[in-house]
Amino acid sequence: MEKADNPSLADKPVIVGALPGRRGVVSTCSYEARKFGIHSAMPISEAVRLCPQGVFLPVRMDRYAEISKRIMDLFQEFTPDVRQISIDEAFLDMTGTGKLWGEPRLAAEKIKTRIRLATGLGISIGIAANRYVAKIASGLEKPDGLVMVEKGGELNFMRHLPLERLWGAGEKTRVSLRAIGVKNVADLQDISHNLLEAKLGPAAARFFIAAAKGEDHGIFGFDPASKSMSGERTFDADTAQREKIDNVLRRISDELAARVLASGQSSGTLALKLRFQDFSSIARQTTRDDPYIDSDEIFETGKKLLKANWNDQTPLRLIGLGLQDLRDLGDFQGSLFGREIGKAELARRAAAALQDRGKGRVVRARFLNEGNPKA
Repeated sequence: MEKADNPSLADKPVIVGALPGRRGVVSTCSYEARKFGIHSAMPISEAVRLCPQGVFLPVRMDRYAEISKRIMDLFQEFTPDVRQISIDEAFLDMTGTGKLWGEPRLAAEKIKTRIRLATGLGISIGIAANRYVAKIASGLEKPDGLVMVEKGGELNFMRHLPLERLWGAGEKTRVSLRAIGVKNVADLQDISHNLLEAKLGPAAARFFIAAAKGEDHGIFGFDPASKSMSGERTFDADTAQREKIDNVLRRISDELAARVLASGQSSGTLALKLRFQDFSSIARQTTRDDPYIDSDEIFETGKKLLKANWNDQTPLRLIGLGLQDLRDLGDFQGSLFGREIGKAELARRAAAALQDRGKGRVVRARFLNEGNPKA
């Protein structure tokens, strides 16, 4: 995204997040920066040490939300069934659209072309019969890739992957798997269920057996039947470090707030999702009359839900936040003016509305750093 807005950054290592000398973490970075070992959620001081010549830029969440909305709107032109899972990722169910857009690969090419012409951004697309395989496929040929897995070919597709490509397998899990002779996904497909369960526990064993086969096991969060927006992150390694967890919670809160401003929709119901080290999960929510608008409100409520439902010691594998049962902000008019909203927040909302009216409906999204929706 930053390179699309500023072509002079082409081929340079770009790091977006906290600025050098300040406390904070990397939000995202370019592929050139990743070659130096930089990744999201890394302390900015470590990123400076690894890549002092990098271009360090602040997060422009309003801009990212604007472009994200453009691309999500464009996806709606291809199918009404779009499920956004973060500010820069979405799943598109293309069932029944063949007569309109052609076979899946052709449809994906049309989506990529449309987005590039509208925004100047490239995206990576994975095509598969289920979301889990589509997500993995979308990451194989970044940037600007397209990988298709034919229905019925999931088992063979997964069999040729290294463990590092297995979504949900962090470094600690990979170490545990290698300790019982699992060096790649093929080994995981062939291993005894009892041996895997003895090493990882029953829930994790079920998860990875299904994952190794390329089966979709409902890992992507909140109820898709409800009108909602959500974001979640899987930690690189299971963690109970509160600072690291809060940093991720803050990033998700910022993304949700940006999407609220861009979409003009919100809710008074905020849900927290946690997945633990043993792969068990919980979801808890709280409801109020007023809609959530700014990131601080979302973040503070998220922290309260976390405190009430987590013991500060059990390592977390994943954390997510979601706004459920969305409504237009105009529907909350009475309650909005019944409480104080910061001037900066009102200015941001006004700017977003003006941009929409002035530019019409266009599109965009992972797009911050090039992304991977499912076609």
